[in-house]
Amino acid sequence: MPGRFISLEGGEGSGKSTQAHILAETLSLAGHDVVLTREPGGTAGAEAIRALLVSGAADRWSAWSEACLVNAARADHVDKVIRPALARGAWVVCDRFIDSTRAYQGAGKGLPDEALLALHAQVTGDLWPHITFVLTLDPGQGLARAETRARERERDHDRPAATETRFESHDAAFHARIAGFFTALPEAEPARCIAIDASGRINAVASRIHKALEARPWP
Repeated sequence: MPGRFISLEGGEGSGKSTQAHILAETLSLAGHDVVLTREPGGTAGAEAIRALLVSGAADRWSAWSEACLVNAARADHVDKVIRPALARGAWVVCDRFIDSTRAYQGAGKGLPDEALLALHAQVTGDLWPHITFVLTLDPGQGLARAETRARERERDHDRPAATETRFESHDAAFHARIAGFFTALPEAEPARCIAIDASGRINAVASRIHKALEARPWP
């Protein structure tokens, strides 16, 4: 059986990372070979690029610099992790993928969607997830969650993770544009994308994802 590729998308503090871990564990317990990964990241080289992207001042990089860095990381990630996993029939659960680029560097920073899609096609061989769960949440609530998370990580001496706040430091209008993109995405691309209400308790959100996955026919 061919592998399955699931991505989770959403703005800051929407709970993607937590839900990706829960989903991967659920699929593993069901007997699937599961690869849990993230973007930017997933390989040593891509994680090094991630450190450049998520730390420092908000204006550290231009929009196109960010897009090029993200796609450099993605090229390595797809080549070394995602495609080999899919080829052996594994389920890949990825915390962010192409839609985050479209949201952050596209809707957020003004790069044309068609240009970002063309770049994605070049660096990945036009690889897309089979299903994308889009976690929707008010951006103000999400940023409050992210701030709490950063304080907890700093308290727990997780210094690298605690400093991954560059995108959170962008202004409210930037985060509103991202939220608008993610809100519109499931309606614009319903064959792939499923909206998930990310408000409420972690287990309630996980249940919504699980029910949506069970109800979704595979292409």
